[in-house]
Amino acid sequence: MSPQAQSKPPIGDIILGNSNPRFSGVTSTMLQVLKHQQASVPLSVLGKHHLPEGTPTVRFIDCARHLRRPLPDGRWRVFHARRNNEMLQAVILKYIFRAKIKIIFTATAQRHPSWITRWFISKTDGLITTSNTAAAYLPRKEDIIIPHGIDSERYTPPTHSQTEAWQALKLPGAFGIGIFGRVRPQKGVDLLIDAMIPIMQGHPEFKGTVVVVGETTQKFEPYLNSLQERIHTAGLSERLIFLGKQPFDRIPDLFRGMSLVTALSRNEGFGLTVLEAMSSGTAVLASEAGAWLDIIKGDSFGRTVPIDDLEKTTAALETLLLLPRSELEQMGQAARQELLAHHRIEKEAERLLAFYQEVQNKVI
Repeated sequence: MSPQAQSKPPIGDIILGNSNPRFSGVTSTMLQVLKHQQASVPLSVLGKHHLPEGTPTVRFIDCARHLRRPLPDGRWRVFHARRNNEMLQAVILKYIFRAKIKIIFTATAQRHPSWITRWFISKTDGLITTSNTAAAYLPRKEDIIIPHGIDSERYTPPTHSQTEAWQALKLPGAFGIGIFGRVRPQKGVDLLIDAMIPIMQGHPEFKGTVVVVGETTQKFEPYLNSLQERIHTAGLSERLIFLGKQPFDRIPDLFRGMSLVTALSRNEGFGLTVLEAMSSGTAVLASEAGAWLDIIKGDSFGRTVPIDDLEKTTAALETLLLLPRSELEQMGQAARQELLAHHRIEKEAERLLAFYQEVQNKVI
């Protein structure tokens, strides 16, 4: 064996799948918990995509060669997959190369799984989902629901006031109503536009600005053009604006500058924007997609509306936006407290590590 091979660190107790070269929401959630998990347990990541420098990685061939024996204390390693192709890697390792691994799969999709996903789920030793809504689509009962968390130190409330945070953005109007995510029908941007046009026309005293933050891919440029045409026809081009894709470092400033953040998706795997808004001290209005029904309980910091319901979305927006600004700020403060109590990224990492240990300790 070469000196280089001998110097490789051993494969960790936990192996995390990281199969997608494109950065995605799944990648983001994996990376956020990774730094907290690394401090607590030896782990390796299968795939080098988007990892911070110094993260222990492992190749598939090394897993195939070296995982036929359990850990020194007799436990099997845990392989945590979040995608179907990561499940394929895990199944091949376990059933073809006879790797001593326990397979955990996180399933978040809010649709009935394909036959291949159902088959993969049948091979798991532990099944995680992130919300009650997603759990309803699983072919068997989940072992645990672990909602995603947010880095509460990255998304923070305004230092002084929302008004000052809004003014710092140098956008028109007295305050902002935001929607974050790619501009496409799935995200319900049209619902926000179609609701806000009559609200703005019916309330001349209303001085807010709708801010759409997110990229439009070529496929959805006709969709964007149709929205802009509606806005232009209504004479509101200066009050409903599209910022497009924004630098990563500017996103927290945009969240904390909004008086209200909307999340009106027609379907969603989980939907981190609501948590990002809450962490930023901002009130929220969300559809019943994703995990948002689990997150927004009561009306102290936000509201939910049925999916793709323009009438109820308009009514809820009008009610919230006609509140005194001070009351919306109080809702934002309550949102921050709810986030700190239940949805910090550290909480997600702790619950995942506890579940890994539970699965490892099960009798084989």
